[in-house]
Amino acid sequence: MFKINENYLKLPGSYLFSTIGKKVREYSEAHPDKEIIRLGIGDVTQPLAPVIIEAMHKAVDEMGHQETFRGYAPDLGYEFLRDAIAEGDYRSRGCDISADEIFVSDGAKCDSGNIQEIFSEDCRIAVCDPVYPVYVDTNVMAGRTGEYDAKTGTWSNVIYMPCTADNDFSPELPKEVPDLIYLCFPNNPTGSAITKDRLQEWVDYANRNGAVIIYDAAYEAYISEESVPHSIFECSGARTCAIELKSFSKNAGFTGVRLGYTVIPRDLKCGDVSLHALWARRHGTKYNGAPYIVQRAGEAVYTEEGRKQLSAQVAYYMNNAKVIYEGLKGAGYTVSGGVNAPYIWLKTPGAMTSWEFFDYLLEKANVVGTPGSGFGPSGEGYFRLTAFGTYENTVRAIDRIKAL
Repeated sequence: MFKINENYLKLPGSYLFSTIGKKVREYSEAHPDKEIIRLGIGDVTQPLAPVIIEAMHKAVDEMGHQETFRGYAPDLGYEFLRDAIAEGDYRSRGCDISADEIFVSDGAKCDSGNIQEIFSEDCRIAVCDPVYPVYVDTNVMAGRTGEYDAKTGTWSNVIYMPCTADNDFSPELPKEVPDLIYLCFPNNPTGSAITKDRLQEWVDYANRNGAVIIYDAAYEAYISEESVPHSIFECSGARTCAIELKSFSKNAGFTGVRLGYTVIPRDLKCGDVSLHALWARRHGTKYNGAPYIVQRAGEAVYTEEGRKQLSAQVAYYMNNAKVIYEGLKGAGYTVSGGVNAPYIWLKTPGAMTSWEFFDYLLEKANVVGTPGSGFGPSGEGYFRLTAFGTYENTVRAIDRIKAL
């Protein structure tokens, strides 16, 4: 008789955004006359930039001719894209990262879930609280998190680093030393950022204790403050303790196209074993690469015109963030975020739980957001709204909330 991976049975309920989708579908079916505005999931709404569409069309044409047709992509990704990434995201910022330390994939979500495979099952993880659910859930699936306590919403073998209003939603260095540290800045869901000096403290801590930082920089394109680093590799010593994940979804609108990458420096080792080599082995065995057409689209992001067009899109979404932030603050809500990230983090009114506020907004304003408790116990009493809607819908949604 076959057996299953029983770690999957430990997962409480369904994935956060699946639960939200189910609730919204049920409400829509029961109230077909209601127009729902979705500011919950972080999905973009603006079309792909013209320079990206042009690059994709050109690549499609190439696939139609024998002399320019492409089959399987190289394991790490095409050199033209990795070279563009290395120059555009790293060398231009003074970071010592080479093209052969970049692994192209179909998105940061997949990489953030898969990266744990190269670490021992008995590694102890530390996560910010609240946290992007994928970090924890995939470690649950791997049998690394211990037992779940439904009352506290925590796992027995996970080190939680509370991010609250008291510490400006930025975690403190854990006293109990972990093996793997998940950091996401600018942060999802709180929208908070970290200064370079503060991030340097984390790098020093990791090197001092033999830990690895898995750094999710998916929202770096939204950084507006000079003191906030765009990459952990801007910090001294990061090459020996950090792995960085980045995405084209939020900076270039690739949520439906799928493209991302992971950086693992060759200096990052466990004894004599290179983590770069382990990830290369995993990548080559389990992944066939992002499509040529998509990688050509990614290359266009780094052109002069690409940067110009995408900067305008980022500004569009950050203007939405300003509308949400100022609208809610003016209505008496306690809000944060929205400066270096397209997320607004607000305190739920009165004694409402985050799911009660979700139901309240859905029923009374027909607006969908994300309950903070879905991101971890410290998220209870908070709520996330995204700036990725259209400007018109964003304004209407905030007007509806203000009218409650």
